[in-house]
Amino acid sequence: MVEGYVCGQDGNGVSNTDVLVKDTKISYGQVVRTDGDGYYKATFHLHNDNLGDPLLVEARGEQQNLKVEFDPKDLESERKIKVNFGTGCDASGPPVWLWWGGGAMVAAAGTIIGMKLVRSQRKQERGKGKSQRQRKT
Repeated sequence: MVEGYVCGQDGNGVSNTDVLVKDTKISYGQVVRTDGDGYYKATFHLHNDNLGDPLLVEARGEQQNLKVEFDPKDLESERKIKVNFGTGCDASGPPVWLWWGGGAMVAAAGTIIGMKLVRSQRKQERGKGKSQRQRKT
């Protein structure tokens, strides 16, 4: 699979843009269109003998020449190549709000767990204090 983003000068994805993805050794290619976020995905059925084939990816007049690379021994993982076009087009991971939201949830969970541990420890200390007083009498 060849996937990536096409972005404009402002770093935002450009929708409805044609992207040509072509294995030039076997003269097989396809044109796919970006979605509303500028994301595209072209799927090829690659065999181990396609390893190292020259790959041409073109969008908005910009070309990138790559080679098909994957681990031929790995038969489980999907074979992916990421190719982005444009400036500031590093949207290959999850959206930023997802990272912030996930971080906030982890912080909240840590706070709750920490509070419960402190309360539990205080209860144990109170219980020990009562039992020591009873032994002295």
